[in-house]
Amino acid sequence: MTKDLFREDSYLKSCDATITEINELNGIILDQTVFYPTGGGQPGDAGVLRTADGKEIIIATTVKSKENSDIIHVPAEGQDLPSIGTKVSAEIDWETRYKYMRMHSAMHLMCSVVPCGVTGGQVGAEKSRLDFDIGEHTLDKEEITKAMNALIEADHETGTMHITTDELDANPDLVRTMSVQPPRIGGQIRLVKVGEDVDLQPCGGTHIKRTSEIGRILVSKIENKGKRNRRVNIVFDPA
Repeated sequence: MTKDLFREDSYLKSCDATITEINELNGIILDQTVFYPTGGGQPGDAGVLRTADGKEIIIATTVKSKENSDIIHVPAEGQDLPSIGTKVSAEIDWETRYKYMRMHSAMHLMCSVVPCGVTGGQVGAEKSRLDFDIGEHTLDKEEITKAMNALIEADHETGTMHITTDELDANPDLVRTMSVQPPRIGGQIRLVKVGEDVDLQPCGGTHIKRTSEIGRILVSKIENKGKRNRRVNIVFDPA
């Protein structure tokens, strides 16, 4: 099983690793990695693997194996791949990852501002969105923008903690997503906490350390996706 270094430190940009397997689709599996695999609405990392002799293997994306817990580094097409046992330096596209981290944390702030169940979402480097089952609520772009930026400017600390599956079952309101339950790995659930009481929910993604790192956010559009469903799109404020 690949050791996922990004779980404990989202700011790691690179690591030394050894290729342990190359699967039938030419996916590269390492003994440890800083590459986040697609999941929880966050895209998989791109980047590069470098061998000791200077050869570079461009990684187009990263995914999780459907059969086990392996993290698969998917190389761009048309490259010669190194052999199993090769030692490499694994380096992510940090500029893009950092945008994902800022956006993902901003989406957690949106959850604290909009008191509705989440029906879907997607993290992007330039634009992200969450879908809400609004029930009897109404949503206002300016109000959400103002409330989110107030939380960003308050510079709340973000961090992670773990609870048991029994503790989660005893506190089902921690799960904001209505159709997807968090993975239960080894009887533990990873939570992301923002501030003392801003937001707390299960999440396996990568996040910034303080909300001020997000920068100002703008709610660019609220879309009607059905009788009860509204899609809230956010972008980094260009002003």
